[in-house]
Amino acid sequence: MSLQKKEGQLGLGVLGLGEGRSIISAGVRSDMWQVVSLCDRNEELCRERCREFSLSNYTLNYGEMLENSAIDVIGIYTPDHLHADHVIQALEAGKHVVCTKPFIDNLERAQDVLNAVERSGCKVLVGQSSRFFAPFKRQREHYVAEDFGELVSIESYYHADHRWFLEKEWARNDAFKWLYGAISHPGDLVRWYLPEIEEVYGYAHLSKNGRDLGLKHPDTFHYVLKGANGVPARVSGTYSCPVVPTCRDSNMSCILRCDNGTSQADYYDLRYAYKLNGISSMETFEDMDDYYFRFGGHSHHAGEYQSYIEYIAQCIQNNEHPTPDAREGIVTVAVMQAMEEASKTGNPVRIATLLERYGLEGLISG
Repeated sequence: MSLQKKEGQLGLGVLGLGEGRSIISAGVRSDMWQVVSLCDRNEELCRERCREFSLSNYTLNYGEMLENSAIDVIGIYTPDHLHADHVIQALEAGKHVVCTKPFIDNLERAQDVLNAVERSGCKVLVGQSSRFFAPFKRQREHYVAEDFGELVSIESYYHADHRWFLEKEWARNDAFKWLYGAISHPGDLVRWYLPEIEEVYGYAHLSKNGRDLGLKHPDTFHYVLKGANGVPARVSGTYSCPVVPTCRDSNMSCILRCDNGTSQADYYDLRYAYKLNGISSMETFEDMDDYYFRFGGHSHHAGEYQSYIEYIAQCIQNNEHPTPDAREGIVTVAVMQAMEEASKTGNPVRIATLLERYGLEGLISG
C-alpha cells in the first residue's frame, strides 16, 4: 500500500528506523515530503515508528520498498558497514539517495558506489547534518563573504558521552568504529573549508570505559591535518567519558582563525561568536531549539535533517547538484581512513597516496 502524495511533494522511504527516527520526523514535518514507507528488520520497531509518527505503511523487505513507485528518495540510516550495498541497491532501482554519514565505512566499495551513481543519473546527498545547523551555516555564510580574510587555521571537535549508544548490539561488533561514525562530523567541517587535505597524522586510544562496555575500536582521537594550501587543521573527539558541562563547552564546535578575525560556531547552545577587525560579537539561535532538538534531549537533531531533505528536494526539483555528494563523501571517508592508518602506524598518511591505492586518484588534484 502506498500513500497519495500531494502535488509537488516527493515520496520518501526510510531504511533503518533506529538512526532513521530523525529523518522520519523531518519528513512528516515538511510540506515538501510525503513519508511513504518505512523499512527495518525489526517489525516491532516498524510498528513503534508508525505509532509515533501516525504512519501506517512499513515493510521488512528492502527490495519491496525499492519497488514502490511512490518513493522518489531513499533515506539510508542503517549501520555504517551496510551503506555501500544499500546505496547501490537504491540507485539501481532508480531512486535518489540521502545517506547518513559516514557515506561508506572504508574505500573498498568506493568505485562500485561511484559506478552506480554514474549509471543511475540519480542525485546523492551525504547527510553531513552539521553543515545544516544554524551556527555552522551562519559561520559559513560569514566566511564566504570574505570579511574575515584568508584562513590561517581551523579546529573542530566533537566530544560526547555516548556510552548509552553502546547499548545497541551492532555498536559493539567489529564493524562499528567511532572514528567513522562520529569523527565524520568535525572531519567534514574541516573539509568544508579545506576540501583538499594533503596529509593526516595523529593518535587514537580505546578508553577503559570503552573496553569495559565491549567496544572493539578506539573511542578517543586527536589528529592534525594539513591542507594542500599549507593551512593546518586539528580534529578531536572522545565518546566514552563525561564531557565538560555545556555552560563551559559546547561539546561540538568549529573554530576558524583568519587574518582579519576569528569565529567559533557552537552546537548544543546554538551560539555563534566572532571577533572581526577588533570588535567582538555574539549571535544566538535559542529560539530554534525546538526546531532542531525535538525529542530525546539533544540526542536527536531532526531540524538539521529537515533542512537537508528540503535542500535536496529543491535540488531534485530544479535539477541542481547537491553537496556534499558521493564523490565528496568518499574523500571524507578517505581522510578518516588515513586517520585510522596514521594512528596504527605512527606515520603521516597522504590522502593522494591512499586514494591511488584504490584507483580513486581522480577524486582530488595534487
